[in-house]
Amino acid sequence: MEIYHILLFCGVMLLVSAFSNKISSKFNMPVLLMFLSIGMFFGSKTMGLIQISSATHAGAVNFLGTVAMCFILFSGGLNTSFRAIRRVLWRGVTLASFGVIVTALVLGFLAWGVIAAFGQPADLKTCLLLGALISSTDAAAVFSILRGRRSGLKGDLQPLLELESGSNDPMAAFMTLFFISLITGEQSFSLLAVPELIYKMGMGTVLGILIGFGGQYLFRIKLEYEGLYLVFGVGIVLLSYGVTELLGANGFMAAYVGGITMGNLRFHLKNSLEHFHDGLAWLMQVVLFTTLGLMVNPPELVSPRVWIPGLLLSAILIFVARPAAVFLSLAGSRYDWKEQLLVSWVGLRGAAPIVLATFPLVHHIQYAPMLFNLIFFMVIATVLLQGSTMMWLARWLDLAEAVNEKTRSPLELEITRENQSHEMFEFEIPENAPFVGTTIAKLGLPPGALILLLRRKDEFVSPHGNTQLQSRDGLLIMAETAVLEQVAKEFFPESNFHPLKNLDEVRASLARLRPGGFRPRRPSAD
Repeated sequence: MEIYHILLFCGVMLLVSAFSNKISSKFNMPVLLMFLSIGMFFGSKTMGLIQISSATHAGAVNFLGTVAMCFILFSGGLNTSFRAIRRVLWRGVTLASFGVIVTALVLGFLAWGVIAAFGQPADLKTCLLLGALISSTDAAAVFSILRGRRSGLKGDLQPLLELESGSNDPMAAFMTLFFISLITGEQSFSLLAVPELIYKMGMGTVLGILIGFGGQYLFRIKLEYEGLYLVFGVGIVLLSYGVTELLGANGFMAAYVGGITMGNLRFHLKNSLEHFHDGLAWLMQVVLFTTLGLMVNPPELVSPRVWIPGLLLSAILIFVARPAAVFLSLAGSRYDWKEQLLVSWVGLRGAAPIVLATFPLVHHIQYAPMLFNLIFFMVIATVLLQGSTMMWLARWLDLAEAVNEKTRSPLELEITRENQSHEMFEFEIPENAPFVGTTIAKLGLPPGALILLLRRKDEFVSPHGNTQLQSRDGLLIMAETAVLEQVAKEFFPESNFHPLKNLDEVRASLARLRPGGFRPRRPSAD
């Protein structure tokens, strides 16, 4: 293939990807299906335009998948509000750890009998490896559906699902490598794996927090060209994974936690960094999904030796393994049976299981091609069923709610010097605010707080004293940092203005965490 053919193909793919989110929202499907299908169509076994083989290129695809997952997880964390996830932190962590283990074990034991029944005998270790490969929900798939539509989920369901999908890949990766080492004889089953797991996850979390604070410090350095700050952003992602893996911890966890940490700090050009990583994450999804599709031989997927056990295993995953993991993980929580049922249904699989399925190929595990084809088929089957019916089920259970379309802030928050005394921030008036319907003159903002601009839907309004405030209005307020914090505390207690800034605030916030969830203090009635 000539280079202009490759560039033409890539250009068309990127233009299509820019519209893919609309397609995803319309048909309730993650974009991964579109690009997996495109990769399968142009692959060596169909059109024959691009030659990629699962046997010979597994290492390169595994490397590409690892890099792509780091950027996808970092971007997902960067857009995650700590105020939202700390209400569901403990349950989300339980789903991302204990839930993954339950899913892998239940599916693995049941798969042992299913695979043997179709003339493909595999030992129990291989079947447990299959369960580990498909045990995690996919961050890219969940983010693209939950964040790409005008309808959302009630209560804390959306942050719970996003936290689980963003943080359960490290556990699945650990279990995958653990069962591979058992199969290859590099280690035997032992309780020593438990301290190793705790170290990998705990150290990955700690390093992610430290790297997030380090990233904030880098953005305080004055550079001659603002574009270099985006280079910082790329370097932070690569550094978070590389350093963490070098120390024997989990790099995926560090990338995700690092993104959450930076996303809840204030620094120069933060909005620009978020937009850049949003685009970069989309690019990584397109490249990754298309490449994974190129590795698949479609005739093998439709073979009875794949699609029949694949359908049975998909049914076991959807209706047995995933519900067992969710109901056990959320037992005794404030979530009722309807919410637990919906959480168990939103177990979307995607790129992460397919990327993990390249590890057995790299390690030349027996039955690795069979595992890869089964995982690929199960991903497509579960996404087709669960992705297309997720919001329908949410509405049937009365757990869906309309979400107002997010509009852009009129100005970006920029902090150019560490000792800068004044800041600007846009506060959105919630529907239940006690001052809805009053005028700006009667609002009673503290001295020194100046309303620069009022955003109403898609229009900007010049604020005056007699301007009547409406719900969902956006007020761009400029004041000293201490005054803005007072405004946020008294008038907008649910806003995300006051993010964590130093380790002392991290400790103070962690001390307030409790199983019942965090409830912000509301202003008094007067």
